[in-house]
Amino acid sequence: MKEYNFKEVEAKWQEKWENGHIFKTENKVEGKDNYYVLVMLPYPSGKLHVGHARNYTIGDVIARYKRMKGYNVLNPMGWDSFGLPAENAAIQNGAHPAIWTKSNIENMKRQLKLLGFSYDWDREIASYTPEYYKWNQWMFKRFYEKGLIYKKKSLVNWCPDCNTVLANEQVEDGKCWRHSKTSVIQKELEQWFFKITDYADELLEGHKELKDGWPEKVLTMQKNWIGKSYGTEIVFKVAETGEDLPMFTTRIDTVYGVSYCVVAPEHPIVDEIVKVNPEIKASVEAMKNTDLIERSAEGREKNGVFTGWHVINPVTKEKVQLWVADYVLMNYGTGAVMAVPCHDERDFAFAKKYNLPFKVVINPVNKETKEVVELKADEMTQAFTEVGVMTNSGEFNGISSKEALTKIAEFVEANNYGKRTVKYRLKDWGVSRQRYWGTPIPALYCDKCGTVMEKDENLPVRLPEDVSFNGIGNPLETSESFKHAVCPICGGPARRDTDTMDTFVDSSWYFLRYCDPKNDKLPFDKEVVDSWMGVDQYIGGIEHAVMHLLYARFFQKILRDLGLVSANEPFKRLLTQGMVLGPSYYSANENKFLFPSEVELKGEKAFSKATGEELAIKVEKMSKSKNNGVDPEEMIIKYGADTTRLFIMFAAPPEKELEWNENGLAGAYRFLSKIWRLVMEHKENLEFGEIDLSKVSREDKALLIKLNQTIKKVTESIEDDYHFNTSIAATMELINETQDYKTNILEAGKVTSESKKIFAEVIKNILVMLSPFTPHFCDELWEEMGNTGYLFNEKWPSYDEKLTVSSDVVIAVQVNGKVRGTVEVERGTDKETVEKLALELENVKKHMEGKSLVKLIVIPDKIVNIVVK
Repeated sequence: MKEYNFKEVEAKWQEKWENGHIFKTENKVEGKDNYYVLVMLPYPSGKLHVGHARNYTIGDVIARYKRMKGYNVLNPMGWDSFGLPAENAAIQNGAHPAIWTKSNIENMKRQLKLLGFSYDWDREIASYTPEYYKWNQWMFKRFYEKGLIYKKKSLVNWCPDCNTVLANEQVEDGKCWRHSKTSVIQKELEQWFFKITDYADELLEGHKELKDGWPEKVLTMQKNWIGKSYGTEIVFKVAETGEDLPMFTTRIDTVYGVSYCVVAPEHPIVDEIVKVNPEIKASVEAMKNTDLIERSAEGREKNGVFTGWHVINPVTKEKVQLWVADYVLMNYGTGAVMAVPCHDERDFAFAKKYNLPFKVVINPVNKETKEVVELKADEMTQAFTEVGVMTNSGEFNGISSKEALTKIAEFVEANNYGKRTVKYRLKDWGVSRQRYWGTPIPALYCDKCGTVMEKDENLPVRLPEDVSFNGIGNPLETSESFKHAVCPICGGPARRDTDTMDTFVDSSWYFLRYCDPKNDKLPFDKEVVDSWMGVDQYIGGIEHAVMHLLYARFFQKILRDLGLVSANEPFKRLLTQGMVLGPSYYSANENKFLFPSEVELKGEKAFSKATGEELAIKVEKMSKSKNNGVDPEEMIIKYGADTTRLFIMFAAPPEKELEWNENGLAGAYRFLSKIWRLVMEHKENLEFGEIDLSKVSREDKALLIKLNQTIKKVTESIEDDYHFNTSIAATMELINETQDYKTNILEAGKVTSESKKIFAEVIKNILVMLSPFTPHFCDELWEEMGNTGYLFNEKWPSYDEKLTVSSDVVIAVQVNGKVRGTVEVERGTDKETVEKLALELENVKKHMEGKSLVKLIVIPDKIVNIVVK
């Protein structure tokens, strides 16, 4: 018997698939609906990690399954290839980022091919190529013309390690998303912004279209990030100057309790105040330099300084102090707030610290007695922020604070003190980056014409070669050939913008380019894109919820409004796969994590091979810092691509965490070897032809029923949110029953005219159902069975509903009302046969011994009642 040599099998089929161009996708196939499956494109870091292997296997299984279900499937791959790591590598190694990137892409592409993924490589894209980034620039121009891009000076998030600006979404707990230990600082720079806020409402509204296809958690994260607040903008007057100072509040019901007001240190009025009161300048600067995220953190001590100025409450006409405080942010509301210490936790803490006045305007209601409890400001230990009854609030005394929200807002509007309005937490997307390895911004600055965009015929504005990667500042600034240009309007000298675009621009529309990747006239053809979009199934990490996934939705809506696409949303369904976990081994003595190769396992404990020290073991997310990652290529070399794919799909449902376990890989390999032997040792028992159900034995029919039940179970499990693990488990059950059938029927010589045909039918369907998971293995056995072609092109098996219900029935046998045994027969078996089998049961004979039979009743397919005395 030919042994299972996975290295030979996998190399053979990968070559055949490539030479046969079997994964090439046409935009239209007569009689087939289009289906677009997409996994988030990788950054070409140089090597695949297990997380990649998991994501891309999920996508490939779906693509193969949908193809077999009769769809015309698009399953593309490309590279999100601009970004800092390539530039940093250039600084460290002296290699140009393009050379480093190209080399990494080649290696990762080779690794993807080793795993047997069914990508149409003719559609491959790489965002670092001028053929791709030309269209980033083209879109930038169109957005600019539509008024959706502007440039302004603003305080930005600056990472000192990256030497570049970060979008708000790229700051995590006050740290850079790339450098988790680097604190982000505030810096004033002139920046380009995309007006994502213009689409804030539509981004929220679009969640209705996505609610059945996206995880609720992702939608909630986006909703919170957009942060829509209904409130009132009320205008206080500055007592010293008479100027208006608008303030946004969601709690206008507390306006009678205002005891001071606060502005953000960045508020324009602060510059005026500092001119008059220069002694507060140092305090204001210290607040400005504190990270925005840290400033808004819950529980953090609030800092402030009195300006020496006052403001007048338009409702109460009271004059209160105006403070500058770090807990107020310029990027939310108006950058100015009315402070009500008795009814806001942050105001309470600040007022306590600086000994500012307190005024109660809402009293709680005792839930049991329903009586109003009168609060005393000087006795309060925390702010009262719940619904209560209004007090010290003029004509609104005695009503519910919930009712007062509306009534006082109406009062403010009627008296022209302000207006009801809506504010968002979401801010416009700053896309300027002070780095080389990104898309050049196609803007020019001409002394005569001002800011102008490069002409379409001059796109792409290419990245120059004459740059210095010395790690200081923006490398593009070092290129004289790049900086000096010609104004496209007047023909005079102009200066190029030396910033590049945030790399999230590249990934905000790449899924559209896959549909039409060779188009050199437009980024894509609308008719072609409309035939594929939106993506039927998108797969990627939840960490992209408020970055890539939000930006891509924003781009889709602009492109729709520009008439370039029809779909409202880019991704109909989203699957966020779980993380891959692995054991980490920490040495307390050496204060570092050891590699698995440096560890000796003894039962449940782990020890350092070098020192014998017992190590702390923890199962956690695989990462370079913990040295607990697994190289998928090592697993492919050791067990094969099919075993690796099978283990990844069997070990956990896609959305759950996957604990990496080499024993599980070994088990998957044994399972495939078992199928291999089942087919190879019994090829002579494979007989293909139509099965005559009138000639099957009971055992034949039982296996046929198990086959139909399995096809149904596997199909339903895949259709039900891709529960591949239960699909594989059902197939394993079928294989076990097939082995029993081989032993008890085929090898025991109990065959009917249909037995070998049934055996062949079962084996054939097992291979078809397993082929999306283990494609090389199944194609090889398919060929060994005498078939031609590829399982990729086979139809997914269907089942006969009538054959999913077992034809056998278990009948209880009672003697004098007590069950003394059971008989298993085929449904509809005649009474005489059932009676005979019941009376032959040893336990029944025992309870009838020495007694006479009074009555014997057989209820077909249900029960046998025997009465004796």
